[in-house]
Amino acid sequence: MVLVTGSLAYDQIMDFPGKFSDHIMPDKIHMLNVSFLVNNFRKGFGGTAGNIAYTLSLLDIKSAILGMAGDDFEPYRKFLERFEVNTSNIKIINKFQTSAAFGITDQSDNQIWGFYTGADSLSDQLSTDLVHGKIDFAIIAPHNPKAMLKFSLEHKNKGIPYLFDPGMQLPWFTGPDLLKAFTAAEIIIGNDYEIDVMEKKTGIFNLHKHFKDKIIITTLAEKGSTVSRNGKLFQIKSSKVKHASDPAGAGDAYRAGFVAGYLRGFPVKTCAQMGSVTSAYTVEKYGTTTHYFTVPEFTRRYRDNYGEELALT
Repeated sequence: MVLVTGSLAYDQIMDFPGKFSDHIMPDKIHMLNVSFLVNNFRKGFGGTAGNIAYTLSLLDIKSAILGMAGDDFEPYRKFLERFEVNTSNIKIINKFQTSAAFGITDQSDNQIWGFYTGADSLSDQLSTDLVHGKIDFAIIAPHNPKAMLKFSLEHKNKGIPYLFDPGMQLPWFTGPDLLKAFTAAEIIIGNDYEIDVMEKKTGIFNLHKHFKDKIIITTLAEKGSTVSRNGKLFQIKSSKVKHASDPAGAGDAYRAGFVAGYLRGFPVKTCAQMGSVTSAYTVEKYGTTTHYFTVPEFTRRYRDNYGEELALT
């Protein structure tokens, strides 16, 4: 079982048909007051934990979510359980709302997000001690920073291998915080900007060269990803996208695809290519948990993109 900790949120995603850069004047940021007229709006199920667990289920990986949600969570719970995600470790906090994300994407795929924390503000009160069953692997995705650090320490003490993804919570982590979380992590991941921030905060010149005993992943959007392990660096091309609709959730889908390969013992190159295929499915759909595929469909698409057979059993 994969234990996923991260946010559970109701997404509200909007599309702006222009470019933010045409409306934001760099020399006027200190007095910013802008409004964007959007032409698409969608409410849906999201949050890093929900997004990742949902895509893991499509790839036949059993997962459980440990997290907090508000008393409005029931529709989301039913959705997750329909795809066999274990929700028994999600604690409902009455008089709180489930987290909510508000995002605007421009035509260049730049995004501006607002996030209401809601019940997740109390998730650091949770513990993996409450989880029943054997945890084979854990994913620490962005949410309450205190909870992320707590879970990394608990996984370390229990010998549970984990992926650490500071993501959008990077501003809240100090260099020492990151180094503590990195210590026992098997996989560290971030986009190119986030990896740069991690390096600056920790004083590590190059994460890929520094952590030879770990898997380091830098995602590069449409340029693919860079993955390193045991001193070897792999440049992974992105999977072809049939029609780009919405980039939201692509990173979470990549993480699920990578972990689904990693737990099957595949080479890191194969895992990263699986991540690229899953992220392509997400980009083609508006929303973060609106994509769907069967395992045979996934393996065909993997073969079409990378010219390799993929045995998912």
